[in-house]
Amino acid sequence: MTALRKLGSSDLEVFPLALGGNVFGWTADEKQSFEVLDAYAAAGGNFLDTADSYSAWIDGNKGGESETIIGKWLKARGNRSDIVVATKVSQHPDYQGLSAANIKAAADASLRRLDTDYIDLYFTHYDQPEVPVEEIIGALDELVTAGKVRHIAASNISAERLQASLEFSDRAGLARYVALQPHYNLVSRETYEGPLQDLAAQEGLATVPYFALASGFLTGKYRPGATVDGARAAAGAGKHGETERGRKVLAALDAVAAARGTAVATVALAWLAARPTVTAPIASARTVDQLPPLVAVAELELTEAEVASLTAASA
Repeated sequence: MTALRKLGSSDLEVFPLALGGNVFGWTADEKQSFEVLDAYAAAGGNFLDTADSYSAWIDGNKGGESETIIGKWLKARGNRSDIVVATKVSQHPDYQGLSAANIKAAADASLRRLDTDYIDLYFTHYDQPEVPVEEIIGALDELVTAGKVRHIAASNISAERLQASLEFSDRAGLARYVALQPHYNLVSRETYEGPLQDLAAQEGLATVPYFALASGFLTGKYRPGATVDGARAAAGAGKHGETERGRKVLAALDAVAAARGTAVATVALAWLAARPTVTAPIASARTVDQLPPLVAVAELELTEAEVASLTAASA
């Protein structure tokens, strides 16, 4: 059985790969989503990441489709207490922003869709610098006090705002962020490495990176000259293959994957999992056969030399 990892200073223990729920209700229908969720749980997985806005960008969707599918699956399997559910607030078409009133209303709507009475980890999806951190933390603390949310976290936030939030929580004795969800992977290191990573390390925050596979580029299937159909190809995963950095990273991944007899995607996730502060990268699977190289990260520990070679290639 794979060892679970402690999520920052919280009492949550999570599988070292968070399953991304962005595809549920988008490129995976309810039946496919259930199959992927079942296979992930069978592999020992217990950490689901979604958002109230997934997948409002599809014609005919309203937002919240992913939460609804996850809620139905939890109810059907009777495993709510075994699963750590993370969702987010600020981007749902009907619940925009981080005002106190919106945070509380959006949380109630997420709870209804997830068909549960608590959210394990509640993220602010995109920070809104015009809203005072006191208002945001105050509203989140009310949700924690009410038992609707167990722990709070932040995604897409600057180091300055994160620091101000943590300082206010400490000063006022209110709920404190325990995790951070930045855009971070082998070909996108700039957003996270530096002040944000330093702050996460200093404050004991768990990092749960999104776009861990660069929209599929780090699976190795979007190579120069290759044509790949699909929503993600259209989303620009292929652009990395046109850069020198992208080509160097793929070459380094290929070398480690061949030496270890594993998939390129597994190595890319293992590099993230080995980074300071990272607890569990997020990756999504549209079908069951896309899942094995993702969950395999739980069993792959890279050597210092392998980590160094990947880090150098992606510099």
